[in-house]
Amino acid sequence: MPRETGEKLVAQNRRARHDYAIGETFEAGLVLTGTEVKTLRNGRATLSDAYATVDDNGEAWLINANIPEYEFGTWRNHSAKRSRKLLLHRKEITRIQRALDSSGRTLIPLSLYFKDGYAKVQIGIATGKKDWDKRRDLAERDAKREAERALASRNRYRRG
Repeated sequence: MPRETGEKLVAQNRRARHDYAIGETFEAGLVLTGTEVKTLRNGRATLSDAYATVDDNGEAWLINANIPEYEFGTWRNHSAKRSRKLLLHRKEITRIQRALDSSGRTLIPLSLYFKDGYAKVQIGIATGKKDWDKRRDLAERDAKREAERALASRNRYRRG
């Protein structure tokens, strides 16, 4: 059977872009069991409560990501919210650790996907937004949408 190519999105953390200002992003591999991979291939995962950390040993971990149990699994099935190790280069881990040491920063998973057959997670160094930041972003997005709508209707009437 030929090897998979391309990207297939499994889960996306839309709330992260609303609640946090995302800085630098990294792509990390995941250490998974067989039943976790089967569940991900079925498109079942949730990143809404998940976060990532770097422990004292210099290892990165994905915590609270919900990958439900495989429905056809046996007694060897995985637990849904277990901590999963992230595969990153040593230089990336030290860069992340340095960024997290400054106050107010956290490591948030942005999306979970398959890339050329391998499960990957995109993580970003994030700073929490204040309420007024969120309102300003919503107002900017609405203004941009209105401008595009007005431009589209103007162009539509010119052609006819």
